Amino acid sequence: MIELTGWEPLGISADWAAIEGELGVPLPTDYKELYEAFGGGVFSDSVYFLGRDEGVSFDFLTQWRVSLSVDQDSRLGDVSAVDPYAVYAPGGKGVVEWSSTEWADEYCWLIDAERPGDYPVLARSHDGGPWHWYDMSTSEFLYRVLADADFQPFGIAQYDLGTTFKPGSGHPFDGRPL
Repeated sequence: MIELTGWEPLGISADWAAIEGELGVPLPTDYKELYEAFGGGVFSDSVYFLGRDEGVSFDFLTQWRVSLSVDQDSRLGDVSAVDPYAVYAPGGKGVVEWSSTEWADEYCWLIDAERPGDYPVLARSHDGGPWHWYDMSTSEFLYRVLADADFQPFGIAQYDLGTTFKPGSGHPFDGRPL
């Protein structure tokens, strides 16, 4: 990803023990490496990568906490926004979003507390269609989204948006929704 974007790694440090302690599972190693190199921000002006301490718009834990509280709110019924899955709750099994697009595509991991270290990527298009399962790393999936025009329905290289990265800078990204 560094070579693809021409990015100079930032060397950001994070308290992974605290973050993973709250989640109850370790996060994928390559996600942590991506975060430490890039932080939260936007790839190719359209793919929002969630990091840590980057302001509400790009904060991985804040986004997860909000999704979990909505998913568990009994006043909203028993249908999940990530059906047929649930949002991951510590000790359980469910999805955790780590990226989205300006078109409202969602990129998540399916996390199972009983299988730490196994992080298939689940992705779904903005139209609320079915989830697509990918047995690949976070960085490989992100690379394919940005660089592989044939990676459908999620590849954006066909739109010639370039392979850039803009950091979140600790505030919402120009007010654009995630």
